[in-house]
Amino acid sequence: MPDLFDPLTVKSWNLPHRLVMAPLTRNRATDGMVPGDLAVEYYAQRASAGLIITEGTQPSAVGQGYLDTPGIHTPEQVEGWRRVADAVHAKGGRIVVQLMHAGRVAHPDNKAGLESVAPSALAAPNEMFTADGPKPHPVPRALETDEIPGIVEDFVHAAKSAIEAGLDGVEVHAANGYLLHQFLAPGSNERTDSYGGSPENRARLTVEVTRAVAEAIGPERVGIRISPAHNIQGATEEDPADVEATYTALVQDIAPLGLAYLSVLADPSLDLVQGLRKEFGGVLIANDGFGQITTRESAQAVLDEDLADAVAVGRLFLANPDLPARWQRGADLNEPNPDTFYGGGAEGYTDYPSLAG
Repeated sequence: MPDLFDPLTVKSWNLPHRLVMAPLTRNRATDGMVPGDLAVEYYAQRASAGLIITEGTQPSAVGQGYLDTPGIHTPEQVEGWRRVADAVHAKGGRIVVQLMHAGRVAHPDNKAGLESVAPSALAAPNEMFTADGPKPHPVPRALETDEIPGIVEDFVHAAKSAIEAGLDGVEVHAANGYLLHQFLAPGSNERTDSYGGSPENRARLTVEVTRAVAEAIGPERVGIRISPAHNIQGATEEDPADVEATYTALVQDIAPLGLAYLSVLADPSLDLVQGLRKEFGGVLIANDGFGQITTRESAQAVLDEDLADAVAVGRLFLANPDLPARWQRGADLNEPNPDTFYGGGAEGYTDYPSLAG
């Protein structure tokens, strides 16, 4: 079985090791939802990751959910990401942008009054943080069937913008209760057209987005993230048979595309995950640290048990810009400070020390 620090070829990317930086929302975009100087420094500091997957980045203004998250749909945003990509590449790194349409997990106050759209007119549970404090998620507008191609085109435009910015590719975010996951999950999708009802219909939009993005920028530059039965933010999937049918339909339809990787947020030892890995037939990135922090030992165990080809790590990369070197040398780790995870400035963002000081 491979060691965590063995190289891995992922289509056209040659990763020096199998430790991937997971996507981490940080809420620090500048005016116009542009990644600014701090983002350039933050990502460059973490260029030693085998692959950086950026924070969730909206493919359209409507797709924004949270305060101060970056987009990749305007010229100014493209230029901001170009600076990030250049800085990461100057340090020998590889970076893909995660395309995240938040769907109903949003509030108009966070996006200049724009409405939220979703598969069905069902409000997400709980509240959204705004500049004026937490507010209930509004009831979104259900997308009309003839609007669906526009959603697909938003993702395509964002993917092309990522390549224009010099990023190495994109990750299609179909997990964690956001728009594509809202279509996949019966708890948030009550549609009766060709995008709802059966597992195949609920998987249709994610398949169409992924296929269109792959055709636009090349499948070797595209990964996809899923979180089957994560049951988060009201995107509930509680029938195991339906979950298996839905995600099998999804993976069977995208497997022929020859994507760069499939990233799964779930226990990688589950039969479901290993079945999807076999159907996909390519690189699997495991991420089982949503509820607990992934350690070097737990990451290596995933490889030792042949459960994945690489492992995505979040919070420890947040606090340790040189995490691969620290794990390789057995060095002490910086502790992540949850008080500075979201919003703010350099504190808890770019001021975590590296081994070199």
